[in-house]
Amino acid sequence: MFFNGLSLGCMWGILFSFLEGRRLTDILASLMGVSMVVSSGTAKSAGLYVMDVLGVSPFWMPALIGGLAVPLLALLGYLLTRLPHPSAEDIACKSERETLNKEQRWQLFRNFIPFLTLLFVANVLLVVLRDIKEDFLVNIIDISGYSSWLFAQIDSIVTLIILAIFGLMVFVRDNLRVLNILLLLIMAGMVVMSFISFRNETLLLSLVTWLFIQSLCLYMAYLTFRTIFFDRFIACFKIRGNVGFFIALNDFLGYAGTVIVLVMKEFFNPDVNWNYFYNQMAGYVGIICFISFLFSFIYLQQRYRKEYPHAVPLEQEKPVNNNAYTTI
Repeated sequence: MFFNGLSLGCMWGILFSFLEGRRLTDILASLMGVSMVVSSGTAKSAGLYVMDVLGVSPFWMPALIGGLAVPLLALLGYLLTRLPHPSAEDIACKSERETLNKEQRWQLFRNFIPFLTLLFVANVLLVVLRDIKEDFLVNIIDISGYSSWLFAQIDSIVTLIILAIFGLMVFVRDNLRVLNILLLLIMAGMVVMSFISFRNETLLLSLVTWLFIQSLCLYMAYLTFRTIFFDRFIACFKIRGNVGFFIALNDFLGYAGTVIVLVMKEFFNPDVNWNYFYNQMAGYVGIICFISFLFSFIYLQQRYRKEYPHAVPLEQEKPVNNNAYTTI
C-alpha cells in the first residue's frame, strides 16, 4: 500500500505539471482527471473478465492488467514531454508557475490557512470515501445478475458528464467565477449524496441508479480538487507556486486517512456490513463536506474583496490586443 500510494502520488503530480498554467488547462486537466473515473470502472470490469473468462487467478490478475498498461503509459508519457511550454498569453491568463522550496510552501499555506484547512479536511474525507467505494465496491453491492462491464458503463457516463462540466469552464475567463461555480456544484452534490445514502432503504433505488448518483456526486468533488480548482485558485490570487504542491498534500492526507480507517475496521469490526457501512459513511461525509465547502465559499468571497477591492469582472474589461500580452 505504501509503495502503491507513493508511485501514484508522484505520477499524478508529474503528469499535471505538464498541463497547468495554460488557457486550455481546464480541458486538458479534465481529460486527465476523468481518465481516473474511466480507468477505475474499466479495471474492475477487465479484472473480472480475465478471471471469469480467461481463468487467470486473482493473484496474477493485477499483474496482467498492469503489464498491459505499461506500454501505453510509456507512450503517453513521452507525448507529454513534446508539449510546448506555456506561451506569453497563457502566462498572462493563468500566471507563471514555479517550484517552491520548503519555506515558501509553508508561507503559502499560512497565507491561506483557513481556506486550505477547510478544503484539506473535506478532501481527506472524500479520498477515504472514494477509496472505500473503489476498493470494496464488490462487497458493498451485489452484482450477481449484472454484466461484469457494468462498472465501466456507469463510470463512462459519469465521465462524460464531468468532462462536459469541466470543459465548459474554459469559456469562463473570470477565475473567481469558476471557483464559485465549482464550489456550488460540489455543495449540491454533497447534499444529494447524503440524502440518497441516509434514505437508501426507503427510496428503493435500483442498483444502477444508486451507483450512478453516488459516483457522480463523489467524483465531481474528488476530481475538482485534482484537476482545475487549484489551477484557477493560483491564477485568481496570482500565487507563486504550482498545482503539484496542493495535489500532493491532498493525496498524502487522504491516503493516510484511508489507511487509518482500514486499520480500525480490521481491528474493531472485521465483519462489517459493507452496504450499511458505506451508506452511513457517505451520508456523514456529505454533511461535513457541505459545511466545509460552504465556509470555504464564504472565505473565498471575503478574501477576494480584501485582496482586490476595486476589481472589475473580466467580462466588463475592454478588449485587449493579444500582442500586448507580456510575461509576468
